[in-house]
Amino acid sequence: MRSALLLLTFAAALAAQTHKLVDAHVHHNGEVKFLDELVARLEKHDGIAFLLVKPAHLKQVTAYMAKHPGRLIGFGDVELDDPNVLAHIDTFHKAGFRGLGEISRTRKDYNDPAYTPIYDRASQYGMMLLFHTGIVNRGRPDLAEDVSVDRLRVTLLDNIARRYPKTTIIGAHLGNPDYAWAGEIARWNPNLYFDLSGSTLIKKQEEPTFFKSIFWWSSVASPHTPKSQVSAFEKVIFGSDVFGGEIREFDDSIDRYKRMLTACGVSPEAQANIFGGTLRRILATGK
Repeated sequence: MRSALLLLTFAAALAAQTHKLVDAHVHHNGEVKFLDELVARLEKHDGIAFLLVKPAHLKQVTAYMAKHPGRLIGFGDVELDDPNVLAHIDTFHKAGFRGLGEISRTRKDYNDPAYTPIYDRASQYGMMLLFHTGIVNRGRPDLAEDVSVDRLRVTLLDNIARRYPKTTIIGAHLGNPDYAWAGEIARWNPNLYFDLSGSTLIKKQEEPTFFKSIFWWSSVASPHTPKSQVSAFEKVIFGSDVFGGEIREFDDSIDRYKRMLTACGVSPEAQANIFGGTLRRILATGK
């Protein structure tokens, strides 16, 4: 009951405010100090963040959210190969969490039938899904691990987006380096969005207009492109991918986004949606 009340209170607060920023991708490191730093950043921007929380930190985070309403939206950081994953999803849902992620490091391809019960459960609860796509880090090269970027290919999201048309799906990192594929499957799937967190905006900083070739279909009238009155760049949402407590990445990510979007001539209206408007609408309406 308390969790449901917390969710309703947040929804009412969201409806009453126009937050200027929504960060769709922040990893909790388990420390309350980090939560304090994050909320301070969000208050500066009148923003909110999707906080990715492991099951072990759920109690701590729900208590913190209750004391700091209106700034954090919980996402359950689950592992698809965990035998207890469905129970974890149930628990996160009861706590008022709105999504699952960042899904990564799976033992099978993202669209493998073994994961269907997980996506079914998320769909049943109306939870968003945040997937890692593309290259994945290797923090301990001295240790053997069963991880393969081939299982995390961005093209695998196309099948999931088509099977679950009412589920909002976010692909982290724009499929780095499979940007063209990411743009094309986003173009045809209205429920699929991408963030540009990670190394992409760093390695492309000398050629920011590159992204015009990925999000190319603005104002294109053709039977080969879905009809839309908005900028193709609105398939992008803001995500910082802060992890390990490195809060400075929040500020640096905002700056990188702004430099790229300005260089590409993206309108102020479209930028407002990229930095928060799109996700506010989805949070309020579910689509």
